[in-house]
Amino acid sequence: MSFLLPSVPVSCGCLLLDEAGRLLVLKPTYKKGWTIPGGIMEDDGETPWGGCRREVWEETGLEVRAGRLVAVDTRPSKADGRIGLRFLFRAVHPLTAADVAAIGLQEDEASEHRLVTRQEARKLLRPAIARRVDAAWDAAHCVYLEDGRPAAGVDQPAG
Repeated sequence: MSFLLPSVPVSCGCLLLDEAGRLLVLKPTYKKGWTIPGGIMEDDGETPWGGCRREVWEETGLEVRAGRLVAVDTRPSKADGRIGLRFLFRAVHPLTAADVAAIGLQEDEASEHRLVTRQEARKLLRPAIARRVDAAWDAAHCVYLEDGRPAAGVDQPAG
């Protein structure tokens, strides 16, 4: 007997904060609004952490050497309602002025970048990403979210 295993899309994002505590956000060329560095995990054995590091490198030219998983989120697809997994990491080391000056955007992915405060991020990011980022911004432990919101019945560690 053979079983068909589910196919679940997985994406990975990264909170990159500078020394002043501002978040790096990108203006994508292929969709509305602003987002954080990240994207779809490759289907070639890539891990979520590997996908996060690759996407940050491809989109910004920045190398994330150390990070911490701060959120796992589930989000339904607008197209068919299938659930996707979203892994959100936070870079351990803050961006320096030299890092920010060295950002090289991938032109077919992002047209501009900004460093924003938490309040600005809440307004600038698309709603689902804003909720996820806000829930994980200063989380001391990984949080589990459903569509960017804490899930009923799941214990969330205190910040």
